[in-house]
Amino acid sequence: MDPGRPGKGSMEPREPLRPGGRSARIQDSVHRAVRALLGEADRGDVTIPLIAQRAGVTPSTIYRRWGDLAALLADVAAARLRPDGPPADTGDLRGDLEAWAEQLAEELASDAGRAIVRDLLAGGGEGTVCGRCAAYTRAQIEVMLTRASARGEAGPSADRVLDRVVAPIYYRLIFTLPPISGEQAVALIAACFDADSDADAALGGERREGRPR
Repeated sequence: MDPGRPGKGSMEPREPLRPGGRSARIQDSVHRAVRALLGEADRGDVTIPLIAQRAGVTPSTIYRRWGDLAALLADVAAARLRPDGPPADTGDLRGDLEAWAEQLAEELASDAGRAIVRDLLAGGGEGTVCGRCAAYTRAQIEVMLTRASARGEAGPSADRVLDRVVAPIYYRLIFTLPPISGEQAVALIAACFDADSDADAALGGERREGRPR
């Protein structure tokens, strides 16, 4: 991420390691091995024995901890979505949400972002890994809302931001539709502040699946 750019934080990997211990060291080594191999080889050529060799552990260690390759890749993907700090503080809630949503949309629309979403879904869409990512997102929104409340600002609820901004960003990625741009994400945030707004208008009047314009 550009260090001069406000936002939710980079999608660079940050594993949620437990303090110290062999388990944490194994997770760190395996995650690093996965990221390195995905950067060097075709995805279909990456296997658990290959990961184990690179990480300096046995394949059985990986199977015991993650179960299978899909679950491991999902865990690595979730670690990459973990924010590395609080969202940028621009001084007002709307500015905070706009900067955060713009960066979220742009990063997830990148090749790396799309791969992360694919790995999360392949690892089990209803599992704890996806739940962890959902918690990261809600926590970031709530940080911004808490700061705004301390300044005496009113704004949309966390659920409204999730439903009106985050949900369409992920929907388009999951169903391989044209991704929401950073500019459109900013427009969706603006619509969150207007109780009478139309999400279609925020997206430039695009036709949605199953809904006439």
